[in-house]
Amino acid sequence: MVSVGTVVWLSSELMFFAGLFAMYFTLRSTTGGMWAEETAKLNFPFALVNTIILVSSSFSCQMGVFAAENLRPRRTGRLFQFSKWGMTEWFLLTFVLGAIFVAGQATEYAMLTSEHVTLNSNPYGSAFYMTTGFHGLHVLGGLIAFLLIIGRAYAAKKFGHFEATSAIVTSYYWHFVDVVWIGLFLVIYVLK
Repeated sequence: MVSVGTVVWLSSELMFFAGLFAMYFTLRSTTGGMWAEETAKLNFPFALVNTIILVSSSFSCQMGVFAAENLRPRRTGRLFQFSKWGMTEWFLLTFVLGAIFVAGQATEYAMLTSEHVTLNSNPYGSAFYMTTGFHGLHVLGGLIAFLLIIGRAYAAKKFGHFEATSAIVTSYYWHFVDVVWIGLFLVIYVLK
């Protein structure tokens, strides 16, 4: 039931982001000249590296899920024996990668603010910060969820299917957030 509930909730999140994409495309279609001028201020290589970091976190997250499905909450070998890592190590790596992404997004916001692209500067600024900002908040929510899952793994007397299921549904959310970012990256940075 937890998995089904999570998928239903993610469907509502999908509709939320569909609304943000609709806002972005509507504003873009009505203010085309401004869009070309403002997108020239984007740092594509920086955003690409940040995107690669976030997408790579999906792989580490999935490795954590595989460990959780095998009921292996912690590593069973040395620190750099990645094949022996448990769910907590993989989820800690995912957390670090997600935190780097958020820090990168904050850095990008600072760079754009210095270029006078702000939330209230024009329709482009509003669309950019609304879409990427809400995504960033979702990433922060995922980071908090990872901390809760890791804490639960340490607090549980016996790591079982209940804890594994929690890890799996957290991965659903994280993969969703990553896929949404890929869409945002393509629309904002590639299509411009």
